[in-house]
Amino acid sequence: MSTATRPGLRRDQRVGPLRQTRQAIVGLTTSSPARFAILVFTALILITTVLLTLPIARAGERSGTPLADALFTAVSAICVTGLTTVDMSTYWSPFGNVVIILAMQVGGIGVLTIASILGLVVARRMGLRAKLLAASDTNPSRVHSGPVSESQAVRLGEIGTLLATVAISAIVIELAIFALVFPRLLLVGFDLWTAIWQGFYISLSAFTNTGFVPFSAGMEQFAADPWMLGVLSIAVFLGAIGFPVIFALARWVKRRQKLSVHARLTLVVTGILLVIGWVAIGLLEWDNTRTLGGQEPIVRPMTAFFTSMMSRSGGLSTVDVGEMNGSTLMVLDMLMFVGGGSASTAGGIKVTTLAVLFLAAIAEARGVKDMEAFERRIPVDVLRLSVSIVLWGATIVATSTIIVLHITKDPLDYVLFEVISAFATCGLSTGLTGPDLEEPAKYVLAATMWAGRVGTVTLAAALAASERRQLFRRPEERPIVG
Repeated sequence: MSTATRPGLRRDQRVGPLRQTRQAIVGLTTSSPARFAILVFTALILITTVLLTLPIARAGERSGTPLADALFTAVSAICVTGLTTVDMSTYWSPFGNVVIILAMQVGGIGVLTIASILGLVVARRMGLRAKLLAASDTNPSRVHSGPVSESQAVRLGEIGTLLATVAISAIVIELAIFALVFPRLLLVGFDLWTAIWQGFYISLSAFTNTGFVPFSAGMEQFAADPWMLGVLSIAVFLGAIGFPVIFALARWVKRRQKLSVHARLTLVVTGILLVIGWVAIGLLEWDNTRTLGGQEPIVRPMTAFFTSMMSRSGGLSTVDVGEMNGSTLMVLDMLMFVGGGSASTAGGIKVTTLAVLFLAAIAEARGVKDMEAFERRIPVDVLRLSVSIVLWGATIVATSTIIVLHITKDPLDYVLFEVISAFATCGLSTGLTGPDLEEPAKYVLAATMWAGRVGTVTLAAALAASERRQLFRRPEERPIVG
């Protein structure tokens, strides 16, 4: 017998099914907000998959989309990855494109932010742990013990404002990008309606670092267009550095407020990796007639720069990545695995994670105890977190690569590239992911995208039932390493 009809309870004590559901959600958001975030994220993927399987979502067909393709596209859109097994410019109907646009927008705002907003709506309040989780969208270290500078993140009382600001800022930036892209599409011959919806589509795809392309001729038609490639590069860069850095830059411009260590590390390491990728791709592909070598010499540096920027997690390309040299693919593998900034639309292990590892190596080489950057000390628990992220990421990539290799029997460099692109939610592809990809491999890559977007930190926090306090320390003994 349900609680609502159980005898002996007063009317005001009886709880209906809706209220029971609400109380269950409130309990979940309070006890484990990380698990709630993953639950919401997965539910959004399933809803998008169901919508894409409907016959109305497919262009020119009475039959619906196969489940494997619908799920793969849904995961790729929500995870803002950009890998696809169908032709995005022709396969979907207007209804299907609207579903995909909404999925990209939801994925771009972020699973933690969306889960926090839903938690606020359902519970009409936000508990301390949920506030900490939302704050971790600006600084993942906030969910871990140890000293954390409050200048790196918003205060707990500002979380509600932060969530609204993130959503509004994302839309404003996307509209600004659209305003720059739209006239260019008109000039190259797009009709008014096509320029409007495809202009907004590519603007959203670039800022969220998704990489879906709505143009039937692909991005190759803009290979020599500095305006289009420049605007899209700026959009990808803004999405890849993350909202905490964008807000920090805005405060620096307005009030000359000093940038935090997180913002500085993100900008510096992103810039270094961008230049390294630019030079490496340019040198390795300069004489490859199937890629840069087939372009005018004046266009090649621009293509190399654009490809390096897209390896942050953008996923757009003006050349056939599958025709690149194996050495170039390896460079892109490394750049994609690192990804972009924390709390951004980019994937990967994040540039700050790489920075902390290098700072630790430098401190060890100098024989000093503390890691330092920009006259600030970085606590050791951040190093432990960074090592964990890299190990979990490498484990996911290695496992997925072995499984996909066994299924497809394709060359290792292509399979590894696709798996890292999926894990890092980048979207660059050698052509392995397509209509001919075996269904089991589609499901493996979809799971890899899910794991990469949810994030190893959030996944670990969700699996941990509670933080255990150990009241004793065992005797110390040093193993031989190196």
